[in-house]
Amino acid sequence: MASFQKRGKTWQYTISHKPKPIRKGGFKTKKEAQVAASIIEEELRKGIVPHLREIPFDEYFLQWLHDYKTDIVDITFERYENTHQAIVDRFKGKTIQSISKRDYQRFLNEYALTHAKETTRKLNIHIRACVREAIDEGIIRVDFTRDAIVTGNVAAKKPEEKHLGYEETETLLNELHNRLHRSLGYYLLLLGLTTGMRFGELVGLTRSDFDFTNNEITINKTWDYKKGEGFQPTKDNSDRVIEVDKETLGVFEELFDAPSTALHDLVFFSEQSKYRVLSNEAMNKLLRNTLKYLGFDKINENGEKQTITVHGLRHTHASILLYKKVSIYYVSERLGHATVDTTMRHYAHVIKELREQDTKISVDTFKNMRTKVKEGIDV
Repeated sequence: MASFQKRGKTWQYTISHKPKPIRKGGFKTKKEAQVAASIIEEELRKGIVPHLREIPFDEYFLQWLHDYKTDIVDITFERYENTHQAIVDRFKGKTIQSISKRDYQRFLNEYALTHAKETTRKLNIHIRACVREAIDEGIIRVDFTRDAIVTGNVAAKKPEEKHLGYEETETLLNELHNRLHRSLGYYLLLLGLTTGMRFGELVGLTRSDFDFTNNEITINKTWDYKKGEGFQPTKDNSDRVIEVDKETLGVFEELFDAPSTALHDLVFFSEQSKYRVLSNEAMNKLLRNTLKYLGFDKINENGEKQTITVHGLRHTHASILLYKKVSIYYVSERLGHATVDTTMRHYAHVIKELREQDTKISVDTFKNMRTKVKEGIDV
């Protein structure tokens, strides 16, 4: 049976329980304390021992991250760390038990002011998974992330929207071929454009991954180009074999004519690099200078320069294939996405444009059929 005491301006309940009584205070009214106590007593009758120790949200998320996300690659882990930093910035010192749905919605709204909708969506996914674990542990009872509304800054374009058009891609492809003699970096940019590989996958390639007989490249590992910890598994275990055009593979076959002295026979090995492979920063600079030479400085709707990175070559590759009506299922497999839903979500802007084209084709098809009948043409 619970007892209730007034402590200054707030109320506290005490429930008899072994090995020690359960107490909780801070309630504005006695009625609030009675309702809370009745919930605890009901759980005790069911054999559930409530978790009443208040835990700072940022501390709980960090502990959850290290306990449950040990099998993800470094780049993905860093995204979770970014989410943790956002929690620290907004909720530092605030307990997970004290966060309401309204508190969380305001947090998402503020975050969305300076981030794209996709970035905000990923942040919400990370936090929602953590909160559900807290519910399973009995630490909280209410899922304050449920039905949260995710928005984003329209001006902050998604990375997937930063890609080159078809004619620009054609020009860049030819320019990269013309520059191959200058440095190994142009080979990397060429392969990134023609395969859509992630940067870690590109620098993780070894000579044995190239099959010049069947025109294929095997992707079964990445290279840790941020911490220098060597080979790592592919993201989401996205091992795959992809076909590559003969001309692209041909330049690599010529490149491999010279004997290799590279560590692990890495294709993009760099003796000067801290992490033993061509750096992402250097390749972004090389691409940026090449695009500037070609006059492809992207300008967004706000009149600002839109930087295309090496990762943007991946998005360019996918966008070109989709524009060419390649099946989204094949594009998903080629990119190494976990599911087709991932591809559809990332390239929704392309799919929307294609849908508009498909709508016109569908309407015009039957319109033209009827027109031919009226004109007496046998169809």
